[in-house]
Amino acid sequence: MTEKFKKLTLFLSGFIAMLPLIMVGCATTPPKDISNLCNIFYEKDDWYEAAADARDKWGVPIHVPMAMMYQESSFRHDALPPKDYVFFGLIPWGRVSSAYGYSQAKTPTWADYIRETGNSGADRDDFDDAIDFMGWFIYKTYTINGVSKWDAYAQYLNYHEGWGGYKRRSYNRKPWLKKVAVKVKARSLRYATQLKTCEEDLKEGWFWGLFG
Repeated sequence: MTEKFKKLTLFLSGFIAMLPLIMVGCATTPPKDISNLCNIFYEKDDWYEAAADARDKWGVPIHVPMAMMYQESSFRHDALPPKDYVFFGLIPWGRVSSAYGYSQAKTPTWADYIRETGNSGADRDDFDDAIDFMGWFIYKTYTINGVSKWDAYAQYLNYHEGWGGYKRRSYNRKPWLKKVAVKVKARSLRYATQLKTCEEDLKEGWFWGLFG
């Protein structure tokens, strides 16, 4: 009995020591089914709360930043832009931009967000911070360029080109970008439809709702 107790103690000690690593691994793994917003929030139950907080804070519908995040990073916490190449495209030389994380926020824009919101501890590889950043950006797009917070197409063009670029209609020189914005809009509408079917469960806690 004593030997079994020692083995159990050792096992529990090792499990407890590894628990933070296990939790971090789960937290940073992209959702298995990113095509369905309900499945995303069922798997990452704390993400719904963060997205709802951003909605309440910035007046941004959940499906718009989530569709934009799908396009930007496929919900990968450590997503990076493509590598840049020099010498006739043969030698890798850094990245094409400073974008990083769930939202693919560039370093200067992220700094503006921190300065304006006071969220000094924000990290681009943290979902809560990334979705709040996107809510802030969508709100700013509305105030600066008068684009509806529900207009995923124009919001994405602002997100990609910046507020000044959008004003100059720089996207008109990029047919490929307009096609991507159409895809973002279509996904946002699918996400919105999906969310209507599960949001009540998410609000009350989907797990406990099973026993209601």
